[in-house]
Amino acid sequence: MPELPPSAPSVTRRLPTALLLGCAMALAGCTSHSVQAEPTRLANSTQAEQDSSFEHWLADFQRRALAQGVDPDILQQATRELTPDPAVIRADQHQPEFSRPVWEYLDGAVSTIRVNSGQRLLDEHADLLAAIEQRFGVDRHILVAIWGLESNFGGNMGSRKVVRSLATLAHEGRRPEFAETQLLAALKILQRGDVAVDAMVGSWAGAMGQTQFIPTTYNSHAVDFDGNGKRDIWGSEADALASAANYLSASNWQSGQPWGFEIRLPNGFDYASADLNQRQSLAHWRDHGVHLPSSADQLDDDSLAAILLPAGHRGPAFMVLDNFRSIMRYNSSTSYALAIGLLSERLQGRGQVQASWPTQDQPLSRDHRLELQQLLSDTGFEPGGVDGILGANTRAAIRRFQQQQAMAADGYANLALLKHLRSFAEQQSTSN
Repeated sequence: MPELPPSAPSVTRRLPTALLLGCAMALAGCTSHSVQAEPTRLANSTQAEQDSSFEHWLADFQRRALAQGVDPDILQQATRELTPDPAVIRADQHQPEFSRPVWEYLDGAVSTIRVNSGQRLLDEHADLLAAIEQRFGVDRHILVAIWGLESNFGGNMGSRKVVRSLATLAHEGRRPEFAETQLLAALKILQRGDVAVDAMVGSWAGAMGQTQFIPTTYNSHAVDFDGNGKRDIWGSEADALASAANYLSASNWQSGQPWGFEIRLPNGFDYASADLNQRQSLAHWRDHGVHLPSSADQLDDDSLAAILLPAGHRGPAFMVLDNFRSIMRYNSSTSYALAIGLLSERLQGRGQVQASWPTQDQPLSRDHRLELQQLLSDTGFEPGGVDGILGANTRAAIRRFQQQQAMAADGYANLALLKHLRSFAEQQSTSN
């Protein structure tokens, strides 16, 4: 999911990670960070001009691909009669604006239907999952949760031709260099013989198979677990699940360690310390009055953990360990990682969130988020740019504002905070 819009409402910016698009294929209406539509290079050109432009790009790309060692026969087979896909450009430039709060996202991700399906598949593939656990050390419930969110257990992998999608994005997308890198990687997959051209299908952005790998991640981490000589993440549950396990293992998965757990914070807790970048030992958090569940007693007191407040100080609090960060390498949305953790527990009959969500909160639209960042910038709190993505810099700016205003400094943005910031900015403007 490297450098592509996240699939869940997130309190982190999507970083360059290894896979793609989280649960976009699995959850209808999954929230993504929308990006402002940028005009394409061909926005005002005629269809004939667009066709000619693509043909020239394709000819240049074919030369570059041959220079990169792509087999001429594979290249000819994959790009014969290739045309751009207008639907891919529309998806790339006009991603829908969602403003679903985290609790609604989790309701969909950890639905009863998904839990029931996952439990059935855990039983059905018990021997396979045991073998994958033994080889890679990754918990089977985490793998099945990822399988469920990424492709609805293989039921929704996408139906677009990956080569065509990536060629379209490389020619006319927002990030052509990234798309061309993925396209070259896709051709190398075809050259290896793991999948035929017509069978290489995926999402509009090039995510493939039951685990939604992008081509570079496939080349680095896909495995042939069923031993048939092909790394088939489309048709082989064994290959798909083992490939996800291989990736998590390479992302420093700690065997036997939980992803995290729900906690209770004491009165007077310093909410500014509830940040993924502030990792402390479990002993430290206990000494500061944080109430951990009994399951944490099995962990070393020196284990490092951070506190996550996905809906601010009025919502549930979670303590997250290293494996949470490994899940975020799969998809760097904290809401996605939380959904994977909770779904993995629900598959075991646990995972119910005990604290109440602040369902009266009104989520911020993209325009609201842009306004919030602009106001933070105008009033000297320096959010690190105005892009509508509430990442670490924006959260730090919000905390500085909250601290200056003697508010709970949880870094959480909602409509109430935006209104407060508007009033502050107006007062500052008047006084000047």
